[in-house]
Amino acid sequence: MMDEPWWEGRVASDVHCTLREKELKLPTFRAHSPLLKSRRFFVDILTLLSSHCQLCPAARHLAVYLLDHFMDRYNVTTSKQLYTVAVSCLLLASKFEDREDHVPKLEQINSTRILSSQNFTLTKKELLSTELLLLEAFSWNLCLPTPAHFLDYYLLASVSQKDHHCHTWPTSCPRKTKECLKEYAHYFLEVTLQDHIFYKFQPSVVAAACVGASRICLQLSPYWTRDLQRISSYSLEHLSTCIEILLVPLFR
Repeated sequence: MMDEPWWEGRVASDVHCTLREKELKLPTFRAHSPLLKSRRFFVDILTLLSSHCQLCPAARHLAVYLLDHFMDRYNVTTSKQLYTVAVSCLLLASKFEDREDHVPKLEQINSTRILSSQNFTLTKKELLSTELLLLEAFSWNLCLPTPAHFLDYYLLASVSQKDHHCHTWPTSCPRKTKECLKEYAHYFLEVTLQDHIFYKFQPSVVAAACVGASRICLQLSPYWTRDLQRISSYSLEHLSTCIEILLVPLFR
């Protein structure tokens, strides 16, 4: 891993372009798995485990991506098999995206209340063989862009000195506004894990929509700035459908 986040480096624009090219090659999510009704439960497990191990958002989102697309292609028949696949997805994603000292240990995993409540433990052999199966299923390519890979880059342009609140003109403290907007954006980023509907959009669209939805919640005007359009290459009209889906739970 690089010491400096890629979105803060001199080659940030080039990395962003490469990610945009890679996302165009991602396979279509068909939602064909007979276990799709169990998806929310296992996504919650991955979210809890990743929080327990303090994994970065990119690792968490990659783990869910691997789980979804593996379930979409292969028939997993028992609950223990699905648990094993889910945990193996998290292990692979953390090894690929996070620091080595953040990669969950077997003892950590088996000691969590989530697994102990199911009355079974995972073995090192089971996890290693499943990790190998996953790597072969994805042709040993884990460089798979998710919304988490784009969000921090778009957040660089999320707040401007020219922004206005609907009730305060102009925004008095851009730094505090940016901190608040970042919290909103990461909240929406986690919301996208809960429903496979977001696979209808490219990951960069989802990330940009998280920023747009956050600006709407903070009543920042305009909702989408020229800087955001420049950095993302998306207009507000391009993001509107995804933003609407993100905001629906807030207005129920």
